[in-house]
Formats: sequence, structure tokens, C-alpha cells
Amino acid sequence: MEAGSLSARDLERALHAQQEMGGLLGQVLIRLGVVSEQELARHLADQLALPLLQASDYPDVPVALEGLSIDFLLAHQVVPLAVAQGRLRVGMTVPQDEFTCRGLFLATGLEVEPCLGLESELVAALQRLYVESDTDAQEETGETDSLLGNDFVDYLKDLASEAPVIRLVNQIIAQAIDLRASDIHIEPYDDRLAVRYRIDGVLQESESPPVSLAPAVTSRIKLLAHLNIAERRLPQDGRIRTRVKGHELDLRVSTVPTVHGESVVMRVLDRASVRFGLEEMGFSADTLERFNELLTRPHGILLVTGPTGSGKTTTLYAALAKIDAVSLKILTVEDPVEYQLPGINQIQVQPQIGLSFAHALRSILRQDPDIIMIGEMRDTETAQIAVQSALTGHLVLSTLHTNTAAGAIIRLEDMGVERYLITSTVNGVLAQRLVRTLCPHCRRPVKLDAIKRKESGLARFMPPDQDTVYEAVGCAHCKHTGYRGRTSIHELFVMDERMHAAVLSGVDATTLHNVAREAGMLTLHEDGLRKVVAGVTSLDEVLRVTQDQDHA
Repeated sequence: MEAGSLSARDLERALHAQQEMGGLLGQVLIRLGVVSEQELARHLADQLALPLLQASDYPDVPVALEGLSIDFLLAHQVVPLAVAQGRLRVGMTVPQDEFTCRGLFLATGLEVEPCLGLESELVAALQRLYVESDTDAQEETGETDSLLGNDFVDYLKDLASEAPVIRLVNQIIAQAIDLRASDIHIEPYDDRLAVRYRIDGVLQESESPPVSLAPAVTSRIKLLAHLNIAERRLPQDGRIRTRVKGHELDLRVSTVPTVHGESVVMRVLDRASVRFGLEEMGFSADTLERFNELLTRPHGILLVTGPTGSGKTTTLYAALAKIDAVSLKILTVEDPVEYQLPGINQIQVQPQIGLSFAHALRSILRQDPDIIMIGEMRDTETAQIAVQSALTGHLVLSTLHTNTAAGAIIRLEDMGVERYLITSTVNGVLAQRLVRTLCPHCRRPVKLDAIKRKESGLARFMPPDQDTVYEAVGCAHCKHTGYRGRTSIHELFVMDERMHAAVLSGVDATTLHNVAREAGMLTLHEDGLRKVVAGVTSLDEVLRVTQDQDHA
């Protein structure tokens, strides 16, 4: 209170809470979020006249001591630091605990010299020195000690329930909303805990929390996602549903073990920010008109292709939202179901119980559907059932991982679908990418001479009286990236008579692509150039995204 860290009102609240919860007053203050763990430890070290340990003060290997069990160290949160001249220096979270100090003296015969350690750092040291090393030894000898594991799981749960950790995890998630991030990456390294956000498709690093909090942060996220907190050697997947700053959020959580701990990635699905409108997704007027015409066909297959994170599923959702779900029976099979759509029956694939894409599709054909959406064609069986569904009068929407629209046709061939079946069922293929849109506050016009216009390909789409496009600059509004938000670029391959002949003749993807271009199809790169001319994005951004395409 003298230092200004605590008010009389805060102390009164903490004392009331202590009567109900029990425990030490300092621990209660931390749980209430009144003071931070570091701040409390600093004042406590001054009051007790004891040294305050830093993370670097803990040993790299366990200090060899006879008669001192690991169970005792874990139960009382004690880390032996050094033995010298008949004295045992130890780190403790409660150094004023005379019972523990007396126990250490009786077990070792050494005079005990206690030091104060932060609980998060001390527990991390216990895990590194005794739990992980003991686990390695058990693996070598084939022995297991479930009691040790259970003890540490309890510690992790307690640590993850501390107010500073809860607040930190909440801040990490809330910042994702402020930054409009699609993914949160939490990565432990030897000397830091990296937190990175994927914003408009590009990773940006944020302020790093103390590396000592890595086990606590990971445990907190795993608890929220209902994952096995004791399993730290295998990848896990889960889901968190929460509400942050008025936003209903779904977080898809993935954890994988790394050298320095568990790496956590959370995919942010913000229901409030999703726009299920094809008109608002960057379609050029001519492409949208042809795509809508394909959607109105009563049967056949319509594919959306592109790499992971290119917005394929969102485009399919927008297409489904446009279709009249009242007069038509619409069924989807997805892994996972990212957003729930009104009036549409959505099925979640669950491979662990045998509910695969193919198994679910065989079942829903007996549900009398009009339109079927398959989250992804992953195998031959799924592709063949989709073809059979299209042949029997259903409209099938699905996604494929191919670079170009024409490449999807060859991919279907590779999956065992006969060419005559492809020409009979596939109505069209939409390839798409996401490009960042220029920040309207700082974009800068650039004049192009005739040579530059011709070399870049922009001359084909620019009016004769236009000689400027825009480039990225960077300001406070766009976090100095020059871009804010994303839009789509598209390449729509429509299966017509010329395409039928080309597919049946067995041409490769490049030839098929060229035939489609001759028939009037604009490539992803060309559609991107149209957006450069319109001032939506920059030439550099289009080149970055379409560098895997043939610009010729």
C-alpha cells in the first residue's frame, strides 16, 4: 500500500475473499488480478529480506541430493539451486514456510538458505528438471509413474487458473479481434515465447510474454479447448467458443510438440465479420454473372480450387446463402463445420468413429437432397460418389487443392474419374486467391509510361486516358503495411463444347488452360491486373500472389 500498488479498497476485498477461499493473502491478490505476480514477489522479497530469483538463476541440471524425493519437491514447490559449504540454497514460492524448510534440513542435513521464486518460473523449472527428465528415464526403462504425472497436471491446472495467466490469454485473443487476425500462433523458443498474428494472410509478430509463462499459457488454452492437459508429446485438436468484445468467436485450436514445448495455433472464426454475399467478395461483374448461371443449373459439379487459406469455403458458403434453402433441400459434409447456416443441414465429419466424407455422402443421398456441398474432395471414393450424385440429378459443390481451374480437371482424372464422366458432370471450376487491398488512407498514385504499361500487362485493361495506378505506402491505420483487408481474384473455367473435346482428347493441364483462355477465360493474374487498374490493390501484391501462374 505504501508503494501505491494496492488501495485500501483492494485490500478489503482481498481479505473478504481470503476468508472464503483460504490461502495466502498474496496468492488471493494475484487471483483477483489486483497485483501482478512480479509486483507481489518484489514487495515480498523486500519484506522478507530475501533474494528474488530470476529465470536464469535456476540450474540447467538437477542438483544431486541424497534423501530428497521428487514428490516432496513437487508437492511443496521447491527447486534446489546449489550446495556449498554445508548450505543448501533453494528456490521456494513460500520461503517463509518453516515446515518445508525444516523438512529439507532433516532430509539433507544441510542448513537451508531459502530464496523467493515466481511461481510460474519455479513450476517451469520443476517441469524441466524433474518431470521431463523423469519421463525420459521412464521411457528408457519402460516404467511409468502416474502419480508424478498427476501431481504435475494438478500444478498446471492451478497455474492456468491464476488471474495473470487468464488475463494474458484473454488479451492475446482480444488483440486478434483488434488486428483482424485470422490465426494466432503461440510458439515457445529457448529464450522467448513468440506470439504472431496472421493479418491479411501475412504473419506479424506481437509483443512476447515472458518465456516462463509458456507452460501456463499452453495449459490455459488446452483447458479452454477441452484437450488432454497431461498429454504433451502428441498433437491435439480442439475448439473454443467464447465471446470477446461483443464478438461471438469460434477458435479452432491445434497443438504440436516442439523442442521447447508445445506450439499452439488458433484459427479465429469471427461470426460477426463473415459476409455471405457473392457481390461483396471481389467478383468482377462478368465473372459473377457466369458463376451465378452455373449455380442455377439443376445438376452437375461446380468446383472451387486454390491453396489452403484462399477463401474457397467462404465462397461456397456465400453460394449456398444465395440459394433458396426453403424450396430446396441442401446438405453439407464438412471437416470441420466452420459456420452454421440457417435452413441448411450440415454434417461434421468424424473419422475417429468411421464417419468419413464417403460414408456420410452415401447416407445423405437417401435424404432426398437437391444440393450437396462437400467440404473437400480428398480421395477417389469421395470423387466418384460426387460424380454419381451429379449424374442422378443433384447439384454438387466442392473444393479441390489445385493451382489453376484447368488443373482441377486433370486432378479428377488422377483420382480415377473417367474423362467421359468429367465432361458429363463438371459444369465449371472457379480458381481463386486472396489479395490484400490497399489502405485508402495512404495509397500513393504512380504514373506508368507506355513501356511499363505494356510490360506489366496493364495496357490491355487500362483506358487510353489512364496512366496511373496505386502502390502501398504504410500508415498508422494499416499498421504501416500499406494494406488493409483482402479481396478475391478469380479464374472461371466453364465446361463448354470446346472444353469437352479437349478433355476427351486427353490433353494436359497446360493445353486445357490455353484452350480456355482462347475461349475468353481470364487468368488469376489478369483478373488481378483489372483490380490494379481499378486502384483496389497494387501490382506488387498481384505478382506476389500469382507468381505460381503462367503470365504469358
